[in-house]
Amino acid sequence: MPKLKSKLPDVGTSIFTVMSKMAQEHSAINLSQGFPDFEVSKELIGLVNKYMSNGFNQYAPMPGVPALREQIGVMLKSRFNYYADPDTEITITSGATEALFNTITALISPDDEVILFDPAYDSYAPVIRLSGGIPMHLTLKQPDFSINWDEVEQKVTSQTRMIIINTPHNPTGSILTGEDMRRLDKIAMQHPNLLILSDEVYEHIIFDNFTHASVLRYPALADQSIAVFSFGKTFHATGWKVGYVVAPADIMAEIRKVHQFVTFSVNTAVQLAIAEYLKTESNYTQLPAFYQQKRDLFLGQIKDSGFIPIPCHGTYFQSLSYQEISNRPDMEMAEYLTKTHSIASIPISAFYKNRRDDKILRFCFAKNEETIEKAAKILCRI
Repeated sequence: MPKLKSKLPDVGTSIFTVMSKMAQEHSAINLSQGFPDFEVSKELIGLVNKYMSNGFNQYAPMPGVPALREQIGVMLKSRFNYYADPDTEITITSGATEALFNTITALISPDDEVILFDPAYDSYAPVIRLSGGIPMHLTLKQPDFSINWDEVEQKVTSQTRMIIINTPHNPTGSILTGEDMRRLDKIAMQHPNLLILSDEVYEHIIFDNFTHASVLRYPALADQSIAVFSFGKTFHATGWKVGYVVAPADIMAEIRKVHQFVTFSVNTAVQLAIAEYLKTESNYTQLPAFYQQKRDLFLGQIKDSGFIPIPCHGTYFQSLSYQEISNRPDMEMAEYLTKTHSIASIPISAFYKNRRDDKILRFCFAKNEETIEKAAKILCRI
């Protein structure tokens, strides 16, 4: 066998794959990996079927179907008062993960420093390293998992090429506010060569009357930013792997150079179906209330348990501290719950470079009421 030199020698199988496999092996309720267990809209599925039946089954244009890019442009203008040229500033990708990969690969060169915030979604750092960049890990402040902007200002140097933010935040459910964006805007203005990669895949899943603080709401900041979104999260269709990226034309030109050699294009019929479905705003504007009801149901059902909820203002993940229940490390606790109590979660330490363990587990509540209630009963018995 030929000798191999791994580019990611310390990267193993994703924690999501590990816990979902364990859940399946032990017939556990899977609240680990973030996917809904309820149906996609029958109307949306019907639209996909319509376009497939009408012959739209060949390659889409590399940047995406024009109708979808144009409808995204309409939505961005309505939501953020931001104009994005559908021809040059919007690209449809095979999920948000591809958009993140394309962006980092296109824009990060060897020895470029990239600031990210732990606990961080696990795809960021490996892609930075694959591109020869240097991940610079900062830690979110507890208990609210907020960013220490004074620390960020001190960390930005001439080597800093990019800052990655994520709001609403996976895994903690925290959000960035207008004040956060103003601090980030100030930093960006002081460093005109700095790029901001904003992971906004849970943009529509935000609670408690908060407004999503997109980088696109801030004109000067948007000029230095790349925003990534996900239709899979929005329309409960994670398996369709359709997302999009928005960026100024000169930046997008570089991102598309990578995109064309990663997937080239995305499912044509699905794009056309989403374009038509987006024309009815209520298909996405009702999501905050829809998911807040599920969050509140989950929290209400576990209020008498020994678990302590971490405030969650967005995403469909609820983090729970178990420090009053057990001293087990969080990975061990996650395994114990899965194998012994038939409920699977994600240990938060998996999102830290240093594997910091605060005795917190993440649970996905994007489930039907029966699943939520069944899972809560188990947690209340522990």
